[in-house]
Amino acid sequence: MNAPRRLSLFEAYGIELEYMVVDRQTLDVRPVADRVLQAAAGRPTSDFDCGPTTWSNELALHVLELKGSQPTSDLIALGTNLQQGVACLQHSLASSDAILMPSGMHPWMDPATETQLWPHECAEIYSAYHSIFNCFTHGWANVQSVHLNLPFASDDEFARLHAAVRLLLPILPAIAASSPIVQREFGPWRDMRMQKVREHCQRVPFLTGDMIPEPIYDEASYRQQIFAGLRSAIAPYDSAGVFDANFLNARGAIARFDRGSVEIRVMDVQEHPAVDIAICVAAIAALKSLVAERWQPLTMQQQVSTPALSALLDRVSADVEATVIEEAEYLQQFGVTDRSITAGQLWRHLIEVGAEHEPRIGDVEKDLQPILRHGSLATRIARAVGEDLRPQRLTEVYRELSDCLTAGRSFVIA
Repeated sequence: MNAPRRLSLFEAYGIELEYMVVDRQTLDVRPVADRVLQAAAGRPTSDFDCGPTTWSNELALHVLELKGSQPTSDLIALGTNLQQGVACLQHSLASSDAILMPSGMHPWMDPATETQLWPHECAEIYSAYHSIFNCFTHGWANVQSVHLNLPFASDDEFARLHAAVRLLLPILPAIAASSPIVQREFGPWRDMRMQKVREHCQRVPFLTGDMIPEPIYDEASYRQQIFAGLRSAIAPYDSAGVFDANFLNARGAIARFDRGSVEIRVMDVQEHPAVDIAICVAAIAALKSLVAERWQPLTMQQQVSTPALSALLDRVSADVEATVIEEAEYLQQFGVTDRSITAGQLWRHLIEVGAEHEPRIGDVEKDLQPILRHGSLATRIARAVGEDLRPQRLTEVYRELSDCLTAGRSFVIA
């Protein structure tokens, strides 16, 4: 049997959304993901195909993943399908008196006391992670993200895509952050999910590296330097041999040569799927411009250092759209000659330019406007909460977010 044809650059995309399962009344986390999947499928399972979308388990029992069942080029239709998938999931959760709640982190969950790991298929892997890293922490049990999968069909395509992705990663939190509150307190970063992910593999730091992937541009070198490095780093803790290098890689973007894709993982989940789709479309438009060498040749893109990009990712994760970017070498990669601009201004530039080559920008403009006008969802959540971190106020704000998810509308502050 012939192997399936590899998708080429920008031919189709895979998008995965992670949501918290919470109590309908209190919004406390509810560890019922396995019950929901079993009820839907009629048997114990870790995933369930519901029309054009698939529901899947994650490490913790209070998290469910919703994704398109197949890669697609029609992201607008995918957004509609994902919103319908949300509705189906909400219906299934009703029997457990639970609902889905968006945003990158639950604002008052205590993972040390409330985490329950998935106990079924692949439980031995989750147990092994827990024995090494302690998964009863925010970085493992309270980090809900969006994964954008971008295809490549050859080493040449991988080289161009990986170079572009490395450049784009540091500024994605400026439009995608949604996690400003941890255990009823504002964190030092607006994107606290990114801070917690930074910390979650400290015992074996090679798993995350500098979050920005290393400047590697062919499969053989990636396997030799990254996959072999991952196996070597985990070996002292993996006497049973349960870990796969593909799943150990916890960088902000990972190469999956087994399926010919690069997966971007630095985006928090938003208030409803159309906004996640809009952010992904904006990211794809920027990547297309970079891959086409609109502003700088590939050789110049490949020379930007990992430490510089990693430091910028931290700054943008902290200050999101308000981050002042003064690194001339970085700005030049996007055709910006100003001495400094904010990350929000840089995104407005990229979206304006992207509209010339990516027609879907016009289709998602209404879902990008709340971000461009009023800031990231993290900024809007912080503005809505203000200085009132009482349980009652946090519940009001996050109930409104949950209502936005159900209704498919943006979170806008009056």
